[in-house]
Amino acid sequence: MTAQRAWVATRKGLFEWARRDGRWSIEHLSFPGDPVSAVLAPDPQVAGRPMIAALNLGHFGVKCHASDDQGRHWREVAAPAFARKPADSPDPTDWSVRQVWTLAGFGDRIWAGTLPGALFESLDGGQSWTLNEALWTQPGRLEWFGGGYDVPGIHSILIDPRPAAGGRRLLVGISCGGVWTTADAGLSWGLSARGMRASYLPPEGSEDQNTQDPHRIVACSAAPDHLWCQHHDGIWRSTDAAASWQRIGAVPVSDFGFAVAVDPTDPQRAWFVPAASDQRRMPVDAALVVLRTDDGGASFRTLRAGLPQSHCYDLFYRHGLDVSSDGRTLMMGSTTGGLWVSEDAGERWLHLSSTLPPIHSVTLAPG
Repeated sequence: MTAQRAWVATRKGLFEWARRDGRWSIEHLSFPGDPVSAVLAPDPQVAGRPMIAALNLGHFGVKCHASDDQGRHWREVAAPAFARKPADSPDPTDWSVRQVWTLAGFGDRIWAGTLPGALFESLDGGQSWTLNEALWTQPGRLEWFGGGYDVPGIHSILIDPRPAAGGRRLLVGISCGGVWTTADAGLSWGLSARGMRASYLPPEGSEDQNTQDPHRIVACSAAPDHLWCQHHDGIWRSTDAAASWQRIGAVPVSDFGFAVAVDPTDPQRAWFVPAASDQRRMPVDAALVVLRTDDGGASFRTLRAGLPQSHCYDLFYRHGLDVSSDGRTLMMGSTTGGLWVSEDAGERWLHLSSTLPPIHSVTLAPG
């Protein structure tokens, strides 16, 4: 079924888009003028769990709001926060949450990944949050460093949706802190970045799992052990639940970028929005394209229909691309306020806007 609703989080508010009579348009604006950094969409299969929006209000700090009616009305709830840092702590990290970078949910449990790289959990719809101590106290955390920000951050939280897992198996992606997994809901953690390689590190440390920069990690809902990663140094794939990673070669246009989406029904199909390079964060030759593989990375199609092919300088953040549960509808939004939608798996794109504020994330309504 084609997606009918999307939430676009921007530097100046949360825009709800809706598809009516075959056309997409803005339906509602929440938090006008305020930066919205992350959104947890309502899940029709989880009764009672609210929609959550995280705001980054600068001098006024991080705030979270909850909605029980799909974003029409909001109430402020608690924001993730650290306890007071012990005076004798050797940790040089400033124990204050600068931003909620991502939100994920399973049942009535909500997870938040923050800057600096901490994982918080809420069991009461955001009324309170608990720091995951097991990850925060990992000795290797002190070796993490910022990737894009001056502190490390958790940007990807994947929860195994299979009933047998019971919400206990999680994976988090950290820039720059590698990939970590747990099988017991966060009581213990292990590194899971074997095979990744970082050219920005000295040769002797390029395969250090603890300092990799996985820009974004996604999993196929129908086959959760199949993962795709847009890494700082290319595209990687895992078919064994992150036990090992293999780099995808022969990527056309460019294998640098931030955003990735995977078809929720087909682990072989994934989409990427390439940029020229780390040093040149714009489309190659100023022509915007989307890459799609239908065979697990053995080959790619370069999709251009409906996308600007000259004088385009848009960049897409980690959460700037999403795919609906039907595997057909995609939406992507850029740091310069461009928004596009495709309803045929990326074959053709419809330009929705070029005047939105800088877009932090795009979330299509779950089916």
